[in-house]
Amino acid sequence: MYMDTTSQHMMVEAGYYPIGTVSGLTGVNAVTLRAWERRYGLVKPKRTPKGHRMYKPGDVEMIRQILRLIEQGIPISQVRVALSPGSGEVAESDSTGVWLSYLDGMVAAISQFDEAKLDGVYQEAMALYPVDVVTKQLLMPLLTVLGDRWEKNEGSIAEEHFFGVYMRNKLGARFHHRRHHAHGPRLLVACLPGEYHEVGLLLMALAAHDRGYRVVMLGADMPLEQLPHVVQNTRVDAVVLSSSVEPLAGTLGSALPKLVKTISVPVFMGGQTSVRYRDSIERAGVHALGTELIVGLELMGDILSAPLVKS
Repeated sequence: MYMDTTSQHMMVEAGYYPIGTVSGLTGVNAVTLRAWERRYGLVKPKRTPKGHRMYKPGDVEMIRQILRLIEQGIPISQVRVALSPGSGEVAESDSTGVWLSYLDGMVAAISQFDEAKLDGVYQEAMALYPVDVVTKQLLMPLLTVLGDRWEKNEGSIAEEHFFGVYMRNKLGARFHHRRHHAHGPRLLVACLPGEYHEVGLLLMALAAHDRGYRVVMLGADMPLEQLPHVVQNTRVDAVVLSSSVEPLAGTLGSALPKLVKTISVPVFMGGQTSVRYRDSIERAGVHALGTELIVGLELMGDILSAPLVKS
């Protein structure tokens, strides 16, 4: 063990990085880095005598290049080909087929209430792709498909509850494993009164937590008049609301402006309501985030990191 520690120190001094450092530099977790190496032969680090992975600076740049290709829609199974000198563009059918396969698998699992199958698809996607890519390419389209199914009576409320419980369990597990690593702003997240669809809020909370935010989750149908008490007790840095259905009477014109005036932290809102009623929401003093989850989180991060302007 002593010899391995010495070897690691020598490699660090020579400019190599351990896997934890590489994960922090690139945003790709250690599980995914190991899967890329094992399954696709991508980014092969050197090993210490005890087998610990050590990455050189060129490996870090390679990982960033892989991320750029994935963000362009290239599936991880095609990345090695795309990296080859003189390689042509990956066919569009190849770049979309992997996500359609994952999507079909998750929809089928939800319709069958098969948690093991659902978890298998989700875990495979999460092992191979960064969480932002999974959220954008799989989970957000999944919400759209499920919403269409429920509107057309092809699905059921039971399906929504089943998937909601599954995502809530994932959120709880993520909090349990990473609660000591989150040091960012604390967010209070809740749905508007009358909004019972909380899966979108759960996805936002998961993505925010992976960015280092600390999350206080209140969930569906939250009376706005109770939030100031929670804000005071939890000392949160911001309130994030979610709504996709028609707001209850008086929510946007009365309750929301009152909330903003009562508390001293910024208020944000995402979901379809923040698009349809953007003007009303912004008149109330609330920052509209829209429906693009990653874009909304980046906007929120910019606002929370900006210096306060005193009037």
